[in-house]
Amino acid sequence: MSDTVIRIENLSKKYIIAHQQQERYTVLRDVIANQIKSLGSLINPKAKTENPNCEEFWALKDVSFEIKQGDRVGIIGRNGAGKSTLLKILSRITEPTHGCINIKGRIASLLEVGTGFHPELTGRENIYLNGAILGMSKAEIKRKFDEIVAFSEVEKFLDTPVKRYSSGMYVRLAFAVAAHLEPEILIVDEVLAVGDAAFQQKCLGKMEDVGKEGRTVLFVSHNMATVKQLCNCAFLLYQGNLIFQGNPHEAISQYMQKSTQGKHFHQANIYHHIKGDFRAEIEKITINNLDNSEIALSIFEKVKISIKYKINKPIDELDFFVLIYNLEDGEVQTSLFQRDSLSNIQPLSNYGTISVEFTNPLMPGKYTISAGIFDKNKRFVDWVELAESFYVESAFINGNKYDQRLGKISIQGTWYAE
Repeated sequence: MSDTVIRIENLSKKYIIAHQQQERYTVLRDVIANQIKSLGSLINPKAKTENPNCEEFWALKDVSFEIKQGDRVGIIGRNGAGKSTLLKILSRITEPTHGCINIKGRIASLLEVGTGFHPELTGRENIYLNGAILGMSKAEIKRKFDEIVAFSEVEKFLDTPVKRYSSGMYVRLAFAVAAHLEPEILIVDEVLAVGDAAFQQKCLGKMEDVGKEGRTVLFVSHNMATVKQLCNCAFLLYQGNLIFQGNPHEAISQYMQKSTQGKHFHQANIYHHIKGDFRAEIEKITINNLDNSEIALSIFEKVKISIKYKINKPIDELDFFVLIYNLEDGEVQTSLFQRDSLSNIQPLSNYGTISVEFTNPLMPGKYTISAGIFDKNKRFVDWVELAESFYVESAFINGNKYDQRLGKISIQGTWYAE
């Protein structure tokens, strides 16, 4: 018997994008004309009526793959690559435009905060509701009930309607239900980013256990370290196409290269904003005040990273941060957080620049920068991903070439004898 649990052949999904017309209002004759056109297309589907205000968008194009039982598959790619569309089709939330899908086993999905929960029902009632949706008997759900509650850590609020839950509580309970009610296939989008770091690690551990039990996990994430930790296989999506499937390290390497390929980094309008409420936003990032995509630094060179920002809505306090990734494997090499600074520098106006200076500790190689803004409650205001890149070159120190050493970063210390 085949151990393939998901087989996808030539899967495609098309959306129709409607562009707003220039008119300030729609008159009755336009409404009647549009209704007649719609009726005509139903009577005669072969008669194509072109609408200049509509555009076809293929979220997925001829995607084919197989997933084996027990695989933990990471699905990576930039926003708009088709990751969430693929998960929604596999979860039977939306229908494909064409293609063949064969799935063997029950699926539990966690695609966004609150998916599958009824807001008026309590946490306790939603556990039983989700179990019933998965096709489980009441006895099966009761057997897992205490384990679900303990994992979610929301016992105190179990009989409170979930509409009063915070987003973190929502995620805790939703993940606990999805992971513990024994689906053959667990699908998780990057909703776990809502939870705190300790809970995220707890969830990753549970997903590893699910895989070891012979069940299958599909996981979408922008965190490459998490993909490497959890997954034994990875899919890379790019503009709706599956361009790589296989070893997670190779998939991540291609993703990092693809994300920075051919970019003119000084054009702020191509920055990739992946989350935030945009009360403030990052407009431009520069390294050592250079607008250049081939910036070269040396080990132990003084580095200045400047973040040009714009404040869109009143906000009490901003906390900027910078993450520096190795472009080869996607791992975070180091990070700088404004909150670690004792001076607690704040923006002087609605438009300005916040800068940080440090001595470069990175070994020779190519690196890329992500940057973001928190508010005082640690909520994301903005986060731009893989916005700028630079090279670190070898340096000559005391006449000797300082090249490869052990470790990911190099620390320059003062040596003395006692």
